[in-house]
Amino acid sequence: MTAVPTDDLLVTTTPTVEGRRVERYLGLVTGEAILGANIFRDLFASIRDIVGGRSAAYEKELRRAREIALEEMVAQARARGANAIIGVDIDYETIDIGGGGGMLMVSISGTAVRLG
Repeated sequence: MTAVPTDDLLVTTTPTVEGRRVERYLGLVTGEAILGANIFRDLFASIRDIVGGRSAAYEKELRRAREIALEEMVAQARARGANAIIGVDIDYETIDIGGGGGMLMVSISGTAVRLG
């Protein structure tokens, strides 16, 4: 992920924005989304959806989770008066809940800033 404009708020994985100066650091902002165990059951049950080792349904759910986490982080930044989020990092984690079930967590974090 590089610089992605989100309406009036810039989101970037880089620690700076070329040609812009950070006027104020507003703190860490985060977003999380968790896909429940039923999504895995549904996805693996429809194994026919897998083409060339990829599952379109699974990829769609991962994109949706990432978008939810991003929206949550952007909302926090806007609430702080930021016009950008720099240093964004996205992580994917699996959580074993026992009994053969599991969950996937997408977490995203960055630094809310005011750019000049």
